[in-house]
Amino acid sequence: MVMTRQAIRRVVITGLGVIAPNGSDLAEFWRSLCEGTSAVGWLTQFDPGSSPCRLAAEVKEFKPGRYMDARKSRRWDRALQFELAAARRALEDAGWANGQRTRRMGLVDGTVSVGWEALARAAADGVGKGVRSGGAPALMHAYLGASSGEVDLALGLRGPHVTVGSGCVSGNAAVGLAFRQIQADEADAMLAGGTDAALNEGAWASLTGARLMTRWQDKPSQAMRPFDRHRDGFVLGEGAAFVVLEELGHAVARRARIYAEVLGHGQSSEGVDAAPVLREGRGLAGAMERALAEARLHPGEIDYVNAHGSATEAGDLAETDALKEVFGRWTSRVAVSSTKPVTGHLLGAAGALETVVCALAIARGAIPPTLNHAMAGDGCDLDYVPKRCRPYPVRHALNLSSGFEGKDACLVLGRYREGA
Repeated sequence: MVMTRQAIRRVVITGLGVIAPNGSDLAEFWRSLCEGTSAVGWLTQFDPGSSPCRLAAEVKEFKPGRYMDARKSRRWDRALQFELAAARRALEDAGWANGQRTRRMGLVDGTVSVGWEALARAAADGVGKGVRSGGAPALMHAYLGASSGEVDLALGLRGPHVTVGSGCVSGNAAVGLAFRQIQADEADAMLAGGTDAALNEGAWASLTGARLMTRWQDKPSQAMRPFDRHRDGFVLGEGAAFVVLEELGHAVARRARIYAEVLGHGQSSEGVDAAPVLREGRGLAGAMERALAEARLHPGEIDYVNAHGSATEAGDLAETDALKEVFGRWTSRVAVSSTKPVTGHLLGAAGALETVVCALAIARGAIPPTLNHAMAGDGCDLDYVPKRCRPYPVRHALNLSSGFEGKDACLVLGRYREGA
C-alpha cells in the first residue's frame, strides 16, 4: 500500500540555534550572510609556522559560562561546549523552557573532531599509568558518542540519542536520522545538528597536506571562492548548529512557530576513491534523487540549493555536474549558492549550519549570495547568486553535503502549508 503524505508523520522545524564564526545570534548570523560579511581572518589559535595556509573562521568571544557550569567548561572540549550552547539556543528559539521537555525528545549530533582535545589531554596526563593519573576521566569525553550522551544528560532529554561520525556529511546526516526517528514514531521531537572545533595542529597539517585548504595570502575576506576560476580550497572554520524537529501535530498543539517542513532526505556515495580528482558527482546526484523522490517533488519545484561549495577545483565541478544531471532542463532556473565563504567550512557541523540557512531562506524569503564569486570557473556555469542577497519567495530548498570517502547527503526543506 502506498502511504499518502497525510498518513506519514510530518516533521517541521520549530527552533534554530547557532554558534558560528559570523555570529551566534540568529539575526546577526542571517544579516552577515545576506550582506556578505565574512568571518574569515588570520588564524590566532596557534602558530601555523611555515604552513602556506594561514586563514581560519574562528568563533570569537565565546562565553561557555552562559551555557554550562564551570566544571563542564573546564573539562569539555571546545566542540562539546559549542554543541551544548547551540542546542540550548535552539530549544530557547523553539519556546522550550527548562523543565518542559517531553519524554519523547531525543538528540542526534554529527561531528568529525569532538574528543580530540580530550585525547590529547589524556596522553599528556599519562593515562597508561592508571586511573589515578587523571587521564582516564578525560578519555570518557573523547570517544565519538560522548557528545550526544553528555549533551543529552545536560539537557535532561529522555529520548534516543545518537552521534553520527560521517565526515563532512555528519551534520546533514544527523538531521536526516532525527527526521527518520520522528517519522518512525520513536520520538515526538528531536534536537539535531552538528559541532566541530578542528582548529588544531594535527587537523591543520592533515588538510594542508591534502591541499584542500586555500593558500590565499591577500585580504582574508576574499579568500574562499566557490565555483570561481581562482578557487583553491576552503577556509577551515569551527562552530555548531542545531535545529528542533517536531512532529507536526505536536508542534501545532503547543502553538510553535514553524520555520519549514522537512520533506525528504537522501544519502549515497561516489563508489570511487575519495581523492577529489576522481569525484564525478554521481553519488551526490543519487542523494538528490532519493531526497526528491521522498519529498514527491520534481526538480522544477526547487527554488534554492545551498551547495556544499567547498571551493576545491574538482569538488565544485563535480557538484555542478551533479546538479545538471538531476535538474536537467530546469537547471538554469534554480538558484545555487555556497555560504562557506562567510562561515568557513565547519566540517561535520557544516550540513547542520546550512540546514539553518535553508530554513531561514524559506522563512525570510531571501537567498544568501555566494561571496567572492567574480569569474566562473570552467564548467561552473550555474546561477550561483554572486555578490548580493536575492529576495525571493523560496518554496523548497535543498541542502547538499559531501565528504571524504565519497559520502553524499541531501536534505529537502519546504515551506509549511497547513493541510498539504
